[in-house]
Amino acid sequence: MTVADCPGTLKTDTPDEMLVMVERAREGHRSSFEQLIGIFQDEIFHMIFYRIRSRSDAEDLTQDVCLRAYKNIHRLKNGDRFRSWLFGIAVNLVHDFHRKRQFLRFFTDFHEEINRDEQKTEKTSDNPADRLLNKEFWSHVSNMSSKLCRMEKEVFFLRFMDHLSIKEISQALNKSESTVKTHLYRALKKFKEDDALIEMLQGGEE
Repeated sequence: MTVADCPGTLKTDTPDEMLVMVERAREGHRSSFEQLIGIFQDEIFHMIFYRIRSRSDAEDLTQDVCLRAYKNIHRLKNGDRFRSWLFGIAVNLVHDFHRKRQFLRFFTDFHEEINRDEQKTEKTSDNPADRLLNKEFWSHVSNMSSKLCRMEKEVFFLRFMDHLSIKEISQALNKSESTVKTHLYRALKKFKEDDALIEMLQGGEE
């Protein structure tokens, strides 16, 4: 099972049809699982890419999410939580990725690697969404993120970058909805204090 095996992004059908696909996937039907991954694959990729800013690593981690979900979907008890469950897997893999990167900093030139990733990100693109992925924007985002604790940062990005609901974030992070709301409120308060980033977002396209 690889990302390449999965079909392209599909339109989400009704909740009942989604639950049927999840149930069939839990029973071992690979085609149903591939349909589900086809629906959410782009979302998962962008969620990961926002956090690590390396396209090749994001593709690898997206494939890892596919594999881990495929191996463990039989453990999913509530089919209506499939999306948040998938994001939960992605969150854990991103955390693992960053922990490994921190370890490797003692043995590799970390800054050169980051610069290479930034240069790849700065390549021109016809996709308007990709215009956000430039050095200046991410410099501001990194500056803002440094003011957030780990949970505030995770909740903020899941809500506004990945468009998960409070309930889905709660499920993905295994935290109560009240805890998620508290961290989101704190993150928003700090975000609003970042005048440079607010000005950039409000400025629009030139």
